[in-house]
Amino acid sequence: MVTLARKPKVASRIVRDSSVMSGSPVVKGTRVPAMTIVAYLRAGRSDEEIFEDYPTLPVDGIKAVREWAELELGESLVETREPSRRVAG
Repeated sequence: MVTLARKPKVASRIVRDSSVMSGSPVVKGTRVPAMTIVAYLRAGRSDEEIFEDYPTLPVDGIKAVREWAELELGESLVETREPSRRVAG
């Protein structure tokens, strides 16, 4: 059995394709930029809120972004259980 010395560079569900969103990292199978989800998570948004705003995200999309952010950005984005209180505008 082979053991990897380190984790792969990029979570497999986050991809770059020059024909999709100008090559920005996106959640595979969508046009949702990974950095957009990172911004939501940094703002304290819950998974539920993110799925409400991005219904095309696959079920494991937010988890993939969290893993990608940790590997690529060195940032740990913890899951928020309760929806944040948004101000209606």
